[in-house]
Amino acid sequence: MNKFMNTIKKERSVLILLILLISISCTYQDDKLGEFNLLPQPQEFNISGISTLKHGDIQKYFSKSQKEIPVGLNLLEGITFSSNVSKAQLVFEIDESIDVKAEGYTINISANKVIIIGKDKAGLFYGLKSFEQLLIDAKEQNVKLPLCIITDYPKLAYRAIHLDIKHHLEKTSYYYELMDKLAGYKVNALIVEMEDKIKYKRRSKIGSEDALSIDEWKKLSTYAYERNISISPLIQGLGHSSFILKHDKYNKLRDDPESDWAFNPLDPKTYELQFDLYLDAIDATPHGKYLHIGGDEVYTTGRNSGKSSLELQLIWLDKVSKFVEKYNRIPIFWDDMPLKQAGVYKAMFDEKLTEEEVDQIWEENEHKLLEFLDLFPKNCIYMRWNYNSSDAIGNGKSMEWFRNHGMQVMGATAGQTRWVLMPQKESNIDNIRAFSISSINKNLNGLLLTLWDDDSPHFELYMRGIIAFSEYTWSGDKRSKSTLKAAYRHREFSNELSSDEFGFIDKLEKPVAFWKNALLNGNSRNYLKKHKDAIQKLVIDLPNNDKKGKWTKKHENRLKKASNVVKYCDSISLKIDIMKSKANRNIYTLEVYEQVNKLVRFSCNALLKLKKYDIAKSKQDVKNAMKDIKSLSNEFDVLRKEFETVYGKTRILNKPENYILDQDHHVHLANQSINFDWQFLAEMLFLDKIRKEM
Repeated sequence: MNKFMNTIKKERSVLILLILLISISCTYQDDKLGEFNLLPQPQEFNISGISTLKHGDIQKYFSKSQKEIPVGLNLLEGITFSSNVSKAQLVFEIDESIDVKAEGYTINISANKVIIIGKDKAGLFYGLKSFEQLLIDAKEQNVKLPLCIITDYPKLAYRAIHLDIKHHLEKTSYYYELMDKLAGYKVNALIVEMEDKIKYKRRSKIGSEDALSIDEWKKLSTYAYERNISISPLIQGLGHSSFILKHDKYNKLRDDPESDWAFNPLDPKTYELQFDLYLDAIDATPHGKYLHIGGDEVYTTGRNSGKSSLELQLIWLDKVSKFVEKYNRIPIFWDDMPLKQAGVYKAMFDEKLTEEEVDQIWEENEHKLLEFLDLFPKNCIYMRWNYNSSDAIGNGKSMEWFRNHGMQVMGATAGQTRWVLMPQKESNIDNIRAFSISSINKNLNGLLLTLWDDDSPHFELYMRGIIAFSEYTWSGDKRSKSTLKAAYRHREFSNELSSDEFGFIDKLEKPVAFWKNALLNGNSRNYLKKHKDAIQKLVIDLPNNDKKGKWTKKHENRLKKASNVVKYCDSISLKIDIMKSKANRNIYTLEVYEQVNKLVRFSCNALLKLKKYDIAKSKQDVKNAMKDIKSLSNEFDVLRKEFETVYGKTRILNKPENYILDQDHHVHLANQSINFDWQFLAEMLFLDKIRKEM
């Protein structure tokens, strides 16, 4: 009997132990700490445990000074105000006394309450935005909010994104969505390169038919300002003026009568026209702080006045800066031309030059600048753009020269330059980081991220570079490049997609770089429109059936790359499919990348079909290969239709029928046709050549 009872006790003990283990396991599963990956990374983020609060538990908020949730916080719109602080799960307030910089905030999440304090209105907004990211992570992973204290503030005060719309517009709704996204990543300014995409009232001839009205720009500007983003315009001045000078009405203002590139800086009517454009642009952006006046990449002759190009540039700069100041804007000027005209420009981009060599260059040439020092406006910000070598000693030397002579300086890096189809160099992250950190270390006020529309990739493909910019300008150098890329995938798509196995963007760069000229001779995609005999001279030659294998041998290296690219593209296609199935947001971004991948694959696969024809031996193989080649035209039509359908969800693909293309001095792809042909011109000419010769 005792033996039986002892056995029962042992079994009961085992059962109790099992129940305890199951209970502990369930508790652990219920209280696991999720992955909270904020972008940009806070200055201090200390997690001490797990709160009792889940995403859906934030039902009430309390604030002494604000009875409403600030605008732009979509995830918090459903919660209601409580007059009793003890019943509120979220408490927020502005307190100027907290020990953080402007736009800073603190978040304290205790067991059952969240307290957010902003240094100012912007700081409170950013604190709530960071809290939204925590809520998204908690909801996505079905975990409770962490017990944590966050102390956060920006390293750079002015964190501006360049929106270049000179060659195309997005649908207006896209710009509003973009403001929400940029606000979430704590970008606080936009500089919009408007050109003819504003319906000017004072000079109505210049605005494109599809341009936004001044009132439409005002509404967008106010929407952005409510989200702590100030929009300032960039109206190109002395050079880059083709959008104005292409019109017959204004060609008398050209510096060179045969070129629509630059104004005559000695003609008073030049200033009458430019000032009218400035006034309309200022009206359209009522919350802007700056007016960027351009001024880069231009030499003027002065019409035999005897004045040097440097003096002419500074005469223009002095006049427009004085005008801009009257209307309470700070002018921003690209600084390259005075430095180029003085002979110190190249030193800014040569990282191999020693400090002694840079000093020698300046010693020999500085007098050319000092001669006109009185003409350099002191109210202007001299913007030093450098997209590849911001750490060069010469780059810092030029910025130092301006500051030493009482002038204001700001840097400009780039997330997109002249790359076709998508940004390269890992979204230019290394240089974005370098210029951000040097700007912080030199106590500069801010930094601009340029995003040029010259060759017009889809704007969604700029987001990784934008996020890198937001990270480094806000947080400083806190994260490695690989962890930043992981954070990008986490925030943009899903926490499940943060691992390196989903890092397909870098893998797509080399295929895109090869695709650019895969069907062409040399680096000629941008020059197809201008060449009189592009099909014969610039498009790749085709196989000759009478010279079997000769074409394949001639293009052996190209074909090897094409074969590898097709394999890459197939692998990337599978990866994108998986990501689309797992992503909780921004699936459209993946759809755009998918179209890029398909276009690249098509061009490379076309080369392989030509190879198949070239090496075919039997009549049947030749016939089958020729059939495959003839099918390329239909394949392309299907591909283009799908490509345009996806891009057309956000982008206005065609310019107005009466739009006047300018002289295209810098061979911008996006400036070479009124419709979307420019995107596919190499493929179109290649297929034309097949139809004519095969």
